[in-house]
Amino acid sequence: MSPQEQINSLTDKINYHNHLYYMKSETEISDFEFDQLLVQLRALEEQYPDLVREDSPTHRVGGTISKEFESVTHRFPMLSLGNTYNEQELLDFDERVQKGLDGQSYEYICELKFDGVALSVWYENGVITRGVTRGDGVRGDDITANVKTIRTLPLKVMANGFPTQFEVRGEGFLPLASFEAINKEREDIGEALLANPRNAASGTFKMQDSSVVAKRKLDFYVYQFLSEETVFDTHEESLHWLKSVGFNVSDTWEKHDTIQGVLGFIEKWEEKRHELPLNTDGIVIKINSFAQREELGFTAKSPRWAIAYKYKAESATTTLESVSYQVGRTGNITPVANLKPVLLAGTVVKRASVHNANEIERLDLHIGDTVFVEKGGEIIPKITAVDMSKRTEALEAVQFPHLCPECNTELIRKEGEANHYCPNEKGCPPQIKGKIEHYIQRKAMNIENIGAETIDTFYTKGLLKSPADLYDLKYEDIQGMEGFKDKSIKNILSGIEKSKEIPFKQVLFAIGIRFVGATVAEKLTAHFLTIEALSEATYELLIEVPEIGDRIAQSIIAYFADADNRQFIARLQQAGLQFEHIPAEIVVEGNALEGKSFVISGVFQNFGRDELKVKIEANGGKVLSGVSKKLDFLLAGAEAGPSKIEKAQKLGVAVISEEDFLGMLEV
Repeated sequence: MSPQEQINSLTDKINYHNHLYYMKSETEISDFEFDQLLVQLRALEEQYPDLVREDSPTHRVGGTISKEFESVTHRFPMLSLGNTYNEQELLDFDERVQKGLDGQSYEYICELKFDGVALSVWYENGVITRGVTRGDGVRGDDITANVKTIRTLPLKVMANGFPTQFEVRGEGFLPLASFEAINKEREDIGEALLANPRNAASGTFKMQDSSVVAKRKLDFYVYQFLSEETVFDTHEESLHWLKSVGFNVSDTWEKHDTIQGVLGFIEKWEEKRHELPLNTDGIVIKINSFAQREELGFTAKSPRWAIAYKYKAESATTTLESVSYQVGRTGNITPVANLKPVLLAGTVVKRASVHNANEIERLDLHIGDTVFVEKGGEIIPKITAVDMSKRTEALEAVQFPHLCPECNTELIRKEGEANHYCPNEKGCPPQIKGKIEHYIQRKAMNIENIGAETIDTFYTKGLLKSPADLYDLKYEDIQGMEGFKDKSIKNILSGIEKSKEIPFKQVLFAIGIRFVGATVAEKLTAHFLTIEALSEATYELLIEVPEIGDRIAQSIIAYFADADNRQFIARLQQAGLQFEHIPAEIVVEGNALEGKSFVISGVFQNFGRDELKVKIEANGGKVLSGVSKKLDFLLAGAEAGPSKIEKAQKLGVAVISEEDFLGMLEV
């Protein structure tokens, strides 16, 4: 088979298995077999980049870096809907529909209003060509690379009889489970928590690195088909077709021929919607017939044939019994309100988030207050206000502590930050145990058979004061402890030994540098390759790495400036852990850059920095870390370091653009 035939065969085969898995929850091959198909396709695509198909499944994992998003005019305006909050306004809407249709019979389609990000996805000849945000309804941002990472969205529609060009619209969202997982990691590395899934989804879709977007596992519910050609008579027909050809259409919609049926649908889902994997904030009611929609037309801002009913935010009142303070792994102090149990959104709520000292002050919380608790778009309930009419003089104001509740160390609050921290990271028990718990987790060192309870026991017995102590554990240290038998001890020691094979990117995440999550650790290890190079990196070198800003760079420098941290790394190295990144084998493409050296700086339109490095080496060139007289070219993208450009110009080193670079490859 020719390279194109091989790429076509692999692309079709992988897309078929993706569809089976994500849309039908079925599998015909093992995960290993699937991964091998993907490895073969990637290798071919790297060798023959001009043959990559638009619907290639390799787009699912991202990798495109966008320095900015192009503004695109919508083919069909994305109008907003009129909102209503009560039954009478819906009855009034129905009355207007009756008058507008002059006595004709009509049907409504009722759909849940998902709390996410409205997106328009364009297809041409069945292949996805663009993904666009709503924007102002007339123009939106082209975020195609990010939209392609949504695994439930077909990259190619496997059907006949559809128009050459069509568009689907729907709601991009972050499933609640993904949102909670992201916040757990952010809390773990000392980042501020994301406010709610909707904001998190919106921020993710506008990220510049699509590989990061892919890891967040966004999803997409399609609810509209659009085309210049008339394809369907009713919205119901279009939904059935969209579902049949592989689009993710929520099965929650219903058809009703009376407004009373619509009201019943609204009532049915008021509580039931909390069982869904995403947040909802209402119901959308649409006329089913497209011909009748044309007849009813539009106002200046919204269609006359559709309306949105918004549920009121879930709220309850209860008593604030106390406020407790939790100490996280990074020393962050989180206040938690302990409440008199109250039923809210189908669950009994006993605790609520208060976030920080600013929020306590803003709410003017007193122990014994009657407080309003709301869920709304939040996963964790939060206190929104105090019922001041029930406040008595005897109630005592909540005072944020000055000392750590665990070790009595004076708390600090860094300028520009809302949170308080305990600086005693080497002596505060929750921080010490938290660091070990972080170290052993699956995404870090993946040490099995050890959990929080075991860590607590070993800490209490004096066996664990640092993750490095894990590698000093011996059978006889644990033997005789209550609850630890021969097999469990051997399993623990075996898991620790196995962790020595974990790759450098996970080791870097595991050691617990503040603000260095799994994705940042992966970028750092791919860029610097060794722990020595990273530990010696200057601020200027660090911020050149994609996704590394001022805060992360300063945190890394501070970490390696600490003698105890350097000693900790040395102990791990002595134990035999992996502290070097072995890059993937370079597939030779040609010798156009043979004998030429490059320094890469900035953000590029067609490549990530790591991709550029591979491209240069695949064509015979070398990539250096710093500008010197020996350097041939400074490859400067958007936001390239001004100091590097200035130094290159002084030394007479050629500064070239991405376009210049591509031209060199064509020679």
